[in-house]
Amino acid sequence: MLLSKSKLFILLIGFLFVVGIQAQAQRDIYSDSTSLKDRLYYGGNFGMQFGTVTLVDFSPLVGVMITPRYSAGVGLTYQYFNDKRYYGGETSSYGGRLFNRFNVLPNVFLHGEYESINFDNYNLVSDRFERIWSNALFLGGGYFAPFGGGRGGANFTFLYNVLHDNKRSPYSEPYVIRLGFVM
Repeated sequence: MLLSKSKLFILLIGFLFVVGIQAQAQRDIYSDSTSLKDRLYYGGNFGMQFGTVTLVDFSPLVGVMITPRYSAGVGLTYQYFNDKRYYGGETSSYGGRLFNRFNVLPNVFLHGEYESINFDNYNLVSDRFERIWSNALFLGGGYFAPFGGGRGGANFTFLYNVLHDNKRSPYSEPYVIRLGFVM
């Protein structure tokens, strides 16, 4: 797959952004006197839809505050899908992701994420479904809405997949909007 010049430029900028933040974070992590346990946070997404089309999405994550403004973490994804309109319309997807987040304002953040998902992809040449791995590099940002007086809250994230390929992606568009929760 060849990348267009604009996608390659966005990919390069995103890579330099992530590398720069990680280099700064490595310098700051050792000077932080807060324990690792107190810097960890947990959360993710959970979604359900039932009816003719059934979808269950479970995507937990764990992150660590490396500096007061920068965090990084890992997450898993599992999705069950069943479309009763089609024979054989039952499938699942699974994978994982690594993410970096930098707060530019107290509740506004930039987000970079690499994701790899295994799913059933329809191959037009062989006229059948095949299990494939699809990689994505999401760049974007979002808003954190705190609630409950503690560290918990909701994340509203808007991302763009710079590696999007309509023929090999579980996402129909390069844009992804997420609502997630952390505590």
